[in-house]
Amino acid sequence: MSQSKAEAWLAQHPEIESIFACVCDLNGTMRGKRVPSDQVSKVVEGGLRMPLSIVGMDIWGEDVENSELVFETGDSDGLCDFTGRPLMPITWTSRPTALAMLWMRQENGTPFPGDPRRALAEVAAKFKARGLTPVVATELEFYLVDPSEDHPQAPCSPVTGKRLDSDGALSLDELQHFDEFLNEVYDACELQGIPADAAISENGAGQFEINMRHVDDPLRAADDAVLFKRLVRGIARKHGFAATFMAKPYGDLAGSGFHVHFSLVDENGVNVFDNGGEEGTPLMLNAVAGLLATMQQNTLTFAPHENSYRRLLPGAHAPTNVAWGYENRTAAIRIPGGDAKARRIEHRVAGADANPYLVLTSILGGALLGIEQDMQPVAPITGDAYTMKLDNLPLDWATAIDAFRKGPDVPGIFSARLQTMMVECKTQELRKFARQVTHFEYDTYLEIV
Repeated sequence: MSQSKAEAWLAQHPEIESIFACVCDLNGTMRGKRVPSDQVSKVVEGGLRMPLSIVGMDIWGEDVENSELVFETGDSDGLCDFTGRPLMPITWTSRPTALAMLWMRQENGTPFPGDPRRALAEVAAKFKARGLTPVVATELEFYLVDPSEDHPQAPCSPVTGKRLDSDGALSLDELQHFDEFLNEVYDACELQGIPADAAISENGAGQFEINMRHVDDPLRAADDAVLFKRLVRGIARKHGFAATFMAKPYGDLAGSGFHVHFSLVDENGVNVFDNGGEEGTPLMLNAVAGLLATMQQNTLTFAPHENSYRRLLPGAHAPTNVAWGYENRTAAIRIPGGDAKARRIEHRVAGADANPYLVLTSILGGALLGIEQDMQPVAPITGDAYTMKLDNLPLDWATAIDAFRKGPDVPGIFSARLQTMMVECKTQELRKFARQVTHFEYDTYLEIV
């Protein structure tokens, strides 16, 4: 969107007095400035400045102590470039506003390698150089919860007034009870250009999943996921709920995942995973092998928080092993059945709490390594992956941080700057969690041991 188009858009929306100009940090949180709408030229022409370190803040919005970036640059500012996605209306706030998506570059004009959106752009460019385009679709699960409680509880039905107390997998009644909320979510998606598709009621009480249609632009797919999470939380508050994308808000209920489907098309639009049959092409198998080879190293991007590892526990209906299979939902990598023309890979590891840019960078970057190195996968599994002796994903946060720091394939996917920033950020968060003593620990140990 050029300056003239942005000004024309605002002229058609005179009710909008301000713009939220935002970048996405490593945790997937939008950070930025509120700018009067009459300064839109500064937003779309790259005139805004923010510290480069803003994309590496921890989950509480605090600077990372002793960050290499701060010492090397003196915590210098970077320039905020407009990504080109049109201004998007925000309709769930008390006053209508707009959102502008930005990403960062350095003072010398080069892209800032610590920006997670830049990382995904680098991988997409490598595919383009090979004459290939990733076609991506995402599936995001979330819970609606009662915001009046200290701990999450299922919400009350807007129809019956009763609190949801049972799993509602594929329940039409549960979808209909929350019809007004879901209708507004779909309306907001349409206004923001987010290709929302099917909505289903998931396994947990108050849990929903909304799928996105396939798009032939991984940056667009990641943008859509980031924006979708933000609008769901905002609209939920408007309707008296809270929405959470925590990976495991309830210890005894299903976690929330972020599943990614992708294929690759050539310059003629032909799906290069399609060989006319169920098994897929050798190129697809190369991609699968790359995903398996990098999965443990990149688990931190799929499960970036302390709570993430509650979802990855054995028996919790999320992948825990490095495995793949055809039409097998117990495996981390699933090759869905159906029409061969739509042959694709489904990556099932990431939680809904993950940063979409980093998730897609890990997935597409791992697949590309497999293709470049002509990797061959182990045999696909059949049966229940949870009962097999397979290599485990890192099952705790500290192990995942260490795997990302030491991973031999990580530098082939992420810049050294982003790798270091991610490790520093997550190490600081881990230390803070390690100093917290829970109520459950007090109840268990205080007067017993």
